[in-house]
Amino acid sequence: MSRRVVITGLGPVSALGIGIDETWQALLEGKSAVSRVDRFDPSGFPSQIAGQVPEFKVVKFVPKSDRKATKVMARDIELAVVGADSAARDAGLVTRSTDPEGYKSDDFKPSYASRRMGCHIGAGLIAADLEELTQAFIQAVKEDGSFDIHKWGEDGMNNLTPLWLLKYLPNMLACHVTILHATQGPSNTITCAEASSELSIGESLRVIQRNAADACLSGGADSKLNPLGFLRQIMTGRTNTTDNDSPTTAVRPFATDAAGTAAAEGGAIVILEALETYQARGGEGAYAEIVGFGASQTVNREKGHIKADPTGSGVTNAVRAALAEAQITADQVDLILPFGTGSPDADASEVAGLKAIFGDRLSEIPLVSTKAYAGNAGAGGGAIDVCVAAKAVKEQTIPARINCDSPLEGVNARTSPSTKADLNYVLTYSTSFGGQNAALLLKKCD
Repeated sequence: MSRRVVITGLGPVSALGIGIDETWQALLEGKSAVSRVDRFDPSGFPSQIAGQVPEFKVVKFVPKSDRKATKVMARDIELAVVGADSAARDAGLVTRSTDPEGYKSDDFKPSYASRRMGCHIGAGLIAADLEELTQAFIQAVKEDGSFDIHKWGEDGMNNLTPLWLLKYLPNMLACHVTILHATQGPSNTITCAEASSELSIGESLRVIQRNAADACLSGGADSKLNPLGFLRQIMTGRTNTTDNDSPTTAVRPFATDAAGTAAAEGGAIVILEALETYQARGGEGAYAEIVGFGASQTVNREKGHIKADPTGSGVTNAVRAALAEAQITADQVDLILPFGTGSPDADASEVAGLKAIFGDRLSEIPLVSTKAYAGNAGAGGGAIDVCVAAKAVKEQTIPARINCDSPLEGVNARTSPSTKADLNYVLTYSTSFGGQNAALLLKKCD
């Protein structure tokens, strides 16, 4: 029989703040943090709003001996490192990073042996810093100002630092986190766009279930707040370009007047532990137990992935797989944290996929979308949802729903304040622009 797995630490990093306390308070108060972009001048873009993480210094989240490594951390890596530190401390884990002084002593006793800790972190396509590329590009143009690929190879690349590439490899998120926390168990990086972080959590779940590790740092992080990454999001056709003057109400998931999403940066790392080892180390009061995981692939034969599959079959298949593993019926789900980007075609696809499972009861199950609060953080968004789902189960509270005064038919997403509720099972899922899907079912701890 596979082992039971619980979530013991939460480390969200988003426009709502750093750590679960700031995040949860904003959700209770119903305060959106989507704002006008101020990291660069967005005036030349049709969409000028985003979910921006409050400023932080990553050196404050790593031991002094590791601070040189922050020089080769892209923003995505920084987000993962901050999330991992927050999650490990929230779980009360003793690791190389949470107790750097103790680590130097001969009698250092971590919560888990390094070989029994794993790490699985989802990542997106990390966009290069334009300031770093500028000097290189200047040396790679012809006299008429056009780009010359040959001069790029001969002269341009010489203006990049030797370790430049290490900032932009997707696996570097997990690389830095494993070094900082001295995890030497199974490690992996998943790059499946918006589904990445929940697929990574599913991977950690399986690793612990089969006894290949006792604990894992898992989740994802992504930053779209770089001119290159920001432009890619706009080119998908799913960002809001009509509400630049009212950013806090621009993202309206499952609303009849939905007009698109907002790009964002953010993500989360969560701590997963085998229930038996969590209890053995003296842990009590885990946030939730993960009882079901499912994954699937969406195929839209008519439109490819330019538009969401109108049937929502990918969502249906992933959620059904999670329900099957949990051995519960759709009638037992009390709350849903959907993908919910506020893009009309994507929202409609999700509703269709959910109705295939829940039928008319879908109109009774509350849907809470974090994208209305913090935008779409790509590979990191699903992990933020998992944090909120786990906290909701722990607090037996449904966060406030915002920006949906006129919901789509048959959907319980109307704007409403936070409320207490009996939450035994909470579902969350992600569906990516590339068609990958992942679903997780969380259960209230016994």
